[in-house]
Amino acid sequence: MEEILLKCIVVDDSSLQRLSIVKLIRDHANLKLVAEYNNAIETKNGLLDNEIDLIFLDIEMPVLTGFELLDDLPNKPQIIFVTGKTQYAFKAFDYDAVDYIHKPVTKERFNNAVNKAINLYKLKHQIAAAPEDEDYIFVKSNLKNRKVFLNKLKYIQALGDYVKFVTEKENFVVLATMKSFEEQLPNDKFLRTHKSYIVNLDKIERYNSKNIEIDKQKLPLSRHKKTNLVEALSAIQ
Repeated sequence: MEEILLKCIVVDDSSLQRLSIVKLIRDHANLKLVAEYNNAIETKNGLLDNEIDLIFLDIEMPVLTGFELLDDLPNKPQIIFVTGKTQYAFKAFDYDAVDYIHKPVTKERFNNAVNKAINLYKLKHQIAAAPEDEDYIFVKSNLKNRKVFLNKLKYIQALGDYVKFVTEKENFVVLATMKSFEEQLPNDKFLRTHKSYIVNLDKIERYNSKNIEIDKQKLPLSRHKKTNLVEALSAIQ
């Protein structure tokens, strides 16, 4: 993978588990180990001194859990949870986790998670590099950079770990999070109208309390988003 080096840390109270993750990191060409910690308290102090791209984080630790650590961080790096418990998987993705790996960690499973983090890093930096007043963004799909003109983009749909772009000419899927696009797209032109949809306000043909219609397609409208939609459409009229 081309010239991407993610600075990462490992946080786990088990020295044996840390050792296994550290070895996998050192064997990966796109990762650089900055530090390892056996508790969340030391991690908080360490993050003040280092710029980190990725955390391999255990959940159940003494004093502070992995979740409590993240709650205390104002700027969160990408997160890959590494834990022996399965019951936290749903909660983990409330923290916009890249992945959730169950111990013991295999090399294949580790590399799959890291590939997701690398792709998200590339996507974030490609979008951030585009000036806000430009009317297009570059999005990486199938190892190719696609220029997506915002005035041709109808909506974006969440599909698990992927995001589907629906434009006037084509549809395609990328490995990314909805949050990454919600933060980058101009909020005077695009609105998240449902947990699974971001829509182009200019493309909305009609709507009611439950649905938005774009080019004869009905998309769900969250009840608590209706007021935001009315205000956004009023602002552009």
